[in-house]
Formats: sequence, C-alpha cells, structure tokens
Amino acid sequence: MNFIDELQWRGMIHTVMPGTAEQLQKEMTTAYVGIDPTADSLHIGHLVSIMMLRHFQRMGHKPIVVVGGSTGMIGDPSMKSAERNLLDIKTLRHNQEAIKTQLSRFLDFNSDVPNAAELVNNYDWTKDYLFLEFIRDIGKHLTVNYMMAKDSVRKRLDGQGEGMSFTEFSYQLLQGYDFLWLFEHKNCKLQMGGSDQWGNITTGTELIRRKLGAEAFALTCPLITKTDGGKFGKTEDGNIWLDRRYTSPYKFYQFWLNVSDEDAEKYIKIFTFLTKEEIDALVEEQRAAPHLRPLQKRLAQEVTIMIHSRQDYEQATEAAQILFGNATADTLKKLEEETIVAVFEGVEQFKISKNSIENGIKAIDLLVEAAAVFPSKSEMRKMVQSGGVSINKQKIDNQDIIIDKKFLLNNKHILIQRGKKNYYLLIVE
Repeated sequence: MNFIDELQWRGMIHTVMPGTAEQLQKEMTTAYVGIDPTADSLHIGHLVSIMMLRHFQRMGHKPIVVVGGSTGMIGDPSMKSAERNLLDIKTLRHNQEAIKTQLSRFLDFNSDVPNAAELVNNYDWTKDYLFLEFIRDIGKHLTVNYMMAKDSVRKRLDGQGEGMSFTEFSYQLLQGYDFLWLFEHKNCKLQMGGSDQWGNITTGTELIRRKLGAEAFALTCPLITKTDGGKFGKTEDGNIWLDRRYTSPYKFYQFWLNVSDEDAEKYIKIFTFLTKEEIDALVEEQRAAPHLRPLQKRLAQEVTIMIHSRQDYEQATEAAQILFGNATADTLKKLEEETIVAVFEGVEQFKISKNSIENGIKAIDLLVEAAAVFPSKSEMRKMVQSGGVSINKQKIDNQDIIIDKKFLLNNKHILIQRGKKNYYLLIVE
C-alpha cells in the first residue's frame, strides 16, 4: 500500500494537491512538517503530524521536522484570535533538543539509510537574512491581495479576535520561505500539516513556482475533533503532554481509555499502527459487547506503550485496579511514587509528621487525631468491626494496630480506604 492509500483508509487525508500521489510513486521524496517549539514537550495535538511522518518514513520516503525557531518567535495566526507570547533564543534551543528526543521514539534520525529523518531549525537560515534583502528577494513574489485572501488572515481582519499585527501577517511569508529554502537545499518537494495550515503551505508552493518555476506539493490531514464538540487533547487540566513531567503515564492512559466509542473507532486508525484487519475485528468486538470497551482498551494500550513504555502501561492498568477493581497490597507496593500521586490526585490528602510514623502510632490515633479520616474514635471502631477499613489495601481488624515506617509506600505515602469508595492519602514528611 502506498503512503496516500495508507493515510486515506486511516482517515488522515483532508486535502492533497494534484500531482502529489504521482510524485510519491515516482521516487523517494522528501517532505517536511513544521512544529513550533513553544514548550519543551510535544502534546497529543502534535501526534497526527508525527504519525504522518512515521508512515512516510516506513514507506521509504525521507521526513524532515522543521522546528520553528524563527516562526515560533512570531506566532502563527491560523485558528487563533490573539497574538502569542514570543520566546527567547535560549528557551527555543532547549525546547528544540527536548522535542528531538521525543521524536526519536518515532523517527529514525541516526542510521545511514538514504531516508533517515532530519531535524532542522528555521532560525538557522533566517537569523542572518537582512530585512531589506528578504522583502526584495521573497516579498516581491507574493501580492498583498494573495496573502489577505488566506482564511487565517481574513478571519482575523474580519473582526474575529483582536486584529493582526504586521509581525503575524508576515508569518505566511516566512513559512513560505522555509519551503523554498528546503526545496533548494534539501530537495524537499512536499509539505504536510493540519488542514488549518493549507494557506501557509500553498504560499510556499506558490513561492517556489513563482521564484524558481518549479513544482512543489502539499498534503494536509483533518483537524482532530471530539464527538461532543470539545477540543481534542484538552482536559480540565489543559493539554495531554507526551512528557511524563506534565502528564503522568497513568493520566495519559486514562485519557485514551475514556474516549467515546465513536472517537475510539476514529482514533485507533490514526494513533496506532494496527492493520485494517485488526481494527475491523476490534470494531466488531465493540459492537457485539460495547460494555467491555475493547476499542478503548486496545487504543489506550497501544498509545501508552508507544509514547511511554510497556512497564508504564502495566503500571497504569494496575493503578486503575486500585480504584476500580480488586487490587492487592502487593500491587500497590509495586507502583512508583508518580503513579500513586497521579491516581490519588483528586482524593483528600493529609500531611503526617515523619517522627510520629517512625516512633509508631496507633491506627485509631493516626486516623482520628493526626488525620481526620474519621470524625470520632467510636465511628472508626464501628467501621473496623464491620470490616470497612483498609490500610494499603489490607483490611484491619484492630483499631489499635501500630502504624510505623513498614507501612510506607515509596517511603512517603500510606493509603487509607474507608468503606468501598472513600480513599485518603497520607503524605508522610
């Protein structure tokens, strides 16, 4: 199957410039995707472009990732109603290195194969370009009328937002120059991106045509949406990041596990490398037994392992068992600190003195006086007698049991369960 056919059945094609399919069948082709280095981690909104590049390299073509050091200092007006904050050079370089490390999980940058991936920064070829030279060499090839006809510009000028600065208006000219530079220096003939980038991408193909009299190509994928109309990849806490410092593997896994049936059927084609036959079989399973959620489970498994690791996936499923299943004390002890913190982020937490734990403290004193898990000692005694109190997933039958440092998880936490659903996390410091 060729690249465009592969993307087509996966629902990853929005618009393809005529001649693109023929170019890809004719020879190994170089294509690029641009990523603005606005943070030192990618988020799942970037995953579609990354998957496109991965498929592209798998099909024998050469992918280039352009980190937008210069364009990132300006801000793309597409799909935005206000100008973004600008970044300094030191921050951009740091973000670039972090992004390359993440991309290395998907793309082969290091081997000596002809289609090895490359990562470049457009700041490197724009930083010394004098303004007068730029507007003379590049600006003269595109009319203001042509630039103002782009959707991203027209919407802002029509009053959707705060208007547009000249800095932002020049963005498409800079992105067009990126394509021209890559065409001339890297033999890059194709630019890919989200459908909101079509205007910027075609500015590049037009610039190449007018300045060099050559043909370049464009391909975009649809913007990923959620069935309920919410923004894909966004939660109440913000973006779902690929870096575990910002989104724990457990939260990452839970995001995919909790998508709707309709979204799961769409996402599993886009965000995994499962074959059409495997996905069709899972869709049939889902329709036969939707309550078992086979699509969501497989989607969450594939994406979590791809972004993090199999161990992180297994920890995430074990962590879910703590809240929603019959996990054991042994399961709890195997979890890393960040997983415990992520799982119990929403539950009530109490800080406990390390001295009291090291010296040993009766459970009833710990859970009534040191931490107000129970309003009174009599209420705790009743619940212990009825088998309703667990410490670290083990039921206790004596409220006077001594709690000491043997009970600490990762030398820091104790998990209390009162009844079936009420959890409390003791933080010992």
